[in-house]
Amino acid sequence: MELHRHQLRLSDQLILKDGSMPELHAIRAQGRGTRAEIPAGWISACWAVRGRLRFEANGCEWELASGQAQVWRDGALQCRGDGHHGWIVLTGPARAWSACLRSGEARAMHELFLWQGRIRRETAHLFACATREGDVRNPSYTSTLIAALWGSLSALQSELHDRLMRCSGRTLARQQQTLMRLLRVRHAIRHGADHRLDLASLARTANYSPFHLIRIHRMVFDETPFEYAARLREERAWRMVNDTGMPICEITELLGFESQSAFCRAFKNAFGTTASEVRRGIGAIGARAA
Repeated sequence: MELHRHQLRLSDQLILKDGSMPELHAIRAQGRGTRAEIPAGWISACWAVRGRLRFEANGCEWELASGQAQVWRDGALQCRGDGHHGWIVLTGPARAWSACLRSGEARAMHELFLWQGRIRRETAHLFACATREGDVRNPSYTSTLIAALWGSLSALQSELHDRLMRCSGRTLARQQQTLMRLLRVRHAIRHGADHRLDLASLARTANYSPFHLIRIHRMVFDETPFEYAARLREERAWRMVNDTGMPICEITELLGFESQSAFCRAFKNAFGTTASEVRRGIGAIGARAA
């Protein structure tokens, strides 16, 4: 398996396309305006080395904080860096990753799912090794390296592997398909621009009926899509009140509340204290624990 390496600097752009051969690509980018476009259906492991890495896919835009990683395997993905930020992406069709796993040291790996989170030092080291000159041109070394990275990322997804066992399906492949559909819905909720939850649209995203989506989401994640969206909004409200000096009226507008009084009531119900008390340091410990 050959690993194609790409170095992007200051406004460089890379557009990858499906080819007849299953190939993997390692992209290392640094500088303002760097950008890469990745075809739909490819599996991409992304790491924001320094600064924020911005993404666009399926009508959503979001960003990855410095030091965090993401696994993406859905629609066409656009990655771009602003400022003097640095980022690394390993990407390719599923059959290219599979070829490395079959020939690498680890032959039985868990599936990788749509995921975001902070990575460990050893995972960061594997990302960096994939973009270096030298042994990376050796097919055996490449397969071992990619298998190790896959295994390291898989270990960070242990919670999702536990959720997989709750998914409906007579075979493991069917269970994996169910979990991937639900993760696509949760990604749309987390990063959608509209704060109003459109259940019909989310159901179409998963190719489920609205009723079935609510049922299977609760079965796998112990909450409905509505409850998940509400919890995310509460968490974001806490961070914006506690960690920023943003006026409450602006927070109200950003989070999609109808009025400032509606926001204040929701905040008090969620945390047992008012936003003003949190900013004065009253009741902050109890609210944070909640």
